[in-house]
Amino acid sequence: MNISIRQLQIIDAIVETHSYSLAARRLHMTQPAVSMQMKQLENVTDLPIFERHGKRIMLTSAGQKIYKYVHGINVQFADLEDALIEIKKGAGRIKVSAATTANHLITQMIANFRRKHNNISIALDITNRKQLIDQLQKFEPDIVIMGEPPTRLDLESSILIPNPLVVIAHPEHPLVKQKEIPFADIAQYEFVVREHGSGTRARIESFFKEQQLEFKSTMEMGSNEAIKHAVIADLGLGIVSLHTIKLELEANKLVILDVENFPLERHWHIIKRREKHLLPAVKSFQKFIIKEAKIYAKDYERFLVK
Repeated sequence: MNISIRQLQIIDAIVETHSYSLAARRLHMTQPAVSMQMKQLENVTDLPIFERHGKRIMLTSAGQKIYKYVHGINVQFADLEDALIEIKKGAGRIKVSAATTANHLITQMIANFRRKHNNISIALDITNRKQLIDQLQKFEPDIVIMGEPPTRLDLESSILIPNPLVVIAHPEHPLVKQKEIPFADIAQYEFVVREHGSGTRARIESFFKEQQLEFKSTMEMGSNEAIKHAVIADLGLGIVSLHTIKLELEANKLVILDVENFPLERHWHIIKRREKHLLPAVKSFQKFIIKEAKIYAKDYERFLVK
């Protein structure tokens, strides 16, 4: 049976875009070429692979069974391409994805790694938890840096460093100079928080529930950057990762409040799919950031309220 890798890549692109034209654009092909390749594949297999549902192109029942193998083959082929590049050039390419709150952490690690390994290229995607889980399901990144790992996937996961959550306020907030503030006092104020689905948001709501206190929010934000700006504007208190506010603390634009039971301890994890083969360049990067992260963590301990 004559089936090409290009045809399998086209199937992947159509499944992800639900469109022949968008799949063609992604693969730098023409739409007629994509349609022709799919027609040839259906003739070879004697099976219908796609069907139209309104304006969307969807897998048929036969196509769904085929796709289980197609995506895995495409992932392995991409790994083969990476391996060939590494063998031919003595270099490598690493795909890293990280939670938005780990942005500063991972960019620091990459910068330090690249100073020693400038022949290795790194593709970095900073995104939310939902997208990270989706990427892990598709075997896309080599390594993921995120908070609590999802439980339903077959993963290799290890704790990288602590990721403490702290209560932040405007420097002129009335609670700034108080020590060991009871959490019940803090809970009376309104908070600027991340959107639903965020790992940080889930941990905050869980903590309020544990304390049997009502969680009040004035605004929901899609990023920690937005939360920081809102708290700087005195729109409410915030609970964020300590690793996201270094510059603001040093510039005295934000203050960490001394609140009982804080910081809330979370951790950054370094994660990969168990079945995913890591090339030597990725293994080198993984080993490097595990070592480097400990130095990074110590630099942040000085900001915690004593």
